[in-house]
Amino acid sequence: MSDLNQTYLAALKQARWERPDIAALKRSQHGSWLLESHSMTARLKRHCQCFDVDVVNVYQLTPDKLTTDEVALIGHEACVVREVILKGDGHAWVCGRTLLPASTLEGQGGYLNALGAVPLGQHVFKQRASRRDAIEVAEVAMPTGGLQARRSRLWLHNRPMLVAELFLPDSPMYGKEIPA
Repeated sequence: MSDLNQTYLAALKQARWERPDIAALKRSQHGSWLLESHSMTARLKRHCQCFDVDVVNVYQLTPDKLTTDEVALIGHEACVVREVILKGDGHAWVCGRTLLPASTLEGQGGYLNALGAVPLGQHVFKQRASRRDAIEVAEVAMPTGGLQARRSRLWLHNRPMLVAELFLPDSPMYGKEIPA
């Protein structure tokens, strides 16, 4: 893993998550990105010709390693952690960290354990039984300046997963928006 990826992942793990004022966030410069309720993958793909996922790490996390906030959002159980960098046209755009509880990986969610370099959102949002809630935001201090981050709970077949995303400096979030 590159030092930069390690730095981004460490920053994402240390983010101070807050429930946003939705009305104020909608009016903000980055609000539409942070409040995106559908697939971030699909939104990012509109900004590039080639979209890639670099899987940085996949590992097991025991329930005692979850934070109180994480337990409140997804329950107290073992998780598979998937850490990725989403890239558009070779540029790192988003550092992502997903907690997949063991119960979410059972039954219909079992394929999530074998995603490899396939984007999570590409599969989750194809399912009718998927939704996003519990959006939280953070501004993460980095040597190059503050970066925007969000964390949200995704539901697939009524089973949760927790996705945290750090929008990296080259992310289209910080540039001109392409109309939907």
